[in-house]
Amino acid sequence: MTTKVEVKNLTKLFGKRQKAAQNMLAAGKTKDEILAETDVTVGVDRANFTVNDGEIFVIMGLSGSGKSTTIRMINRLIDPTSGSILIDGQDIAKLSKAELQTVRREKLSMVFQSFALLPNRTIQQNTEFGLEIQGVAKPERAQKAKEALALVGLKGYEEQYPAQLSGGMQQRVGLARALANDPEILLMDEAFSALDPLNRKDMQDELLDLQENMHKTIIFISHDLNEALRIGDRIMIMKDGQVVQIGTPEEILSQPADAYVERFIEDVDRSKVYTAGNVMVRATTVNIDKDGPRLAARRMRENEISSLYAVDSKRHLRGIIDAKSVRLAIEAGQRDIRPLVQDTVPTTHLDTPLADLMDAVSSTPIPYAVVDDDHRLLGIIIRGAVLGALSGNEVNVNV
Repeated sequence: MTTKVEVKNLTKLFGKRQKAAQNMLAAGKTKDEILAETDVTVGVDRANFTVNDGEIFVIMGLSGSGKSTTIRMINRLIDPTSGSILIDGQDIAKLSKAELQTVRREKLSMVFQSFALLPNRTIQQNTEFGLEIQGVAKPERAQKAKEALALVGLKGYEEQYPAQLSGGMQQRVGLARALANDPEILLMDEAFSALDPLNRKDMQDELLDLQENMHKTIIFISHDLNEALRIGDRIMIMKDGQVVQIGTPEEILSQPADAYVERFIEDVDRSKVYTAGNVMVRATTVNIDKDGPRLAARRMRENEISSLYAVDSKRHLRGIIDAKSVRLAIEAGQRDIRPLVQDTVPTTHLDTPLADLMDAVSSTPIPYAVVDDDHRLLGIIIRGAVLGALSGNEVNVNV
């Protein structure tokens, strides 16, 4: 993967006695100790991370963790006290105002929590606003705004005013305004936090749908772990200005870095995060192109199971074979196993959310088979593995 943004030892201190505060940071003093002794607030403490080209990178933490300060330094709305912010290898912390304006115009757009729409301007005019400030000619900015509004599902609303739209639709206008600039990097500072739960989920879906086509680099600030787990390719958790952990949603859930992260994730609905691929286990199989009933019986005895998944030589799933049919075939002297195959096996795919499978998995007598697009068997889902994943425990089972 190509690195789009690289942050090195990024620090932000608020207050006058910054040299003393930096010395205390170097000595390992806490944020509270530094504030008490120097009256300096540690916004961000020597943060290091990278953001890959085309990923959604979520920065999250509680109030005061430093997440919003971090994203505002990436856009230089706040100047860092020290450290580097490299975008495509260029350190924007060292740019002049003119150079910074060029980077903002060509590479960055920001979406804030507040919709910040101008009430006396139409939706079209609000979407054009950033381009208008940049001096883009009216025909060009009008076309770009129309295209951006269509992307977020607001085609036909161009001549309405903000007061005529719902909160969710107003936030779509804010997103369209950012997209109209066609940025390489989209910065989103708690962009959906002001929305009600239904509109918030709709906007999360909208962002994921847009990302499938846009492949933008998105840095998204959130205080909601469920939101972070839902939309993030990777998540960075901050506390008291420090980076505590960076990882994929599954890594955050299965390998929390410390007690702070453990507390963060304890109330997460894992069924909405985990997929079939996260909980599947290895299946014991028999190859219908070469194996016979006696080999099938041997594998059942060795694994203490009463059925096998039947595959061909290319591991295409053909069905399931049970112990009773194998016993009868052996008694009859039958050597071909193919007539024993029952093809009524429920199947799903790797990326199916566990929440969508819960009811079916709990009621089916045959474990779900996880297959790829060519119907090759990848694994199976058993109830024990599902319960283990939901409880936060790994379950190792061979079936």
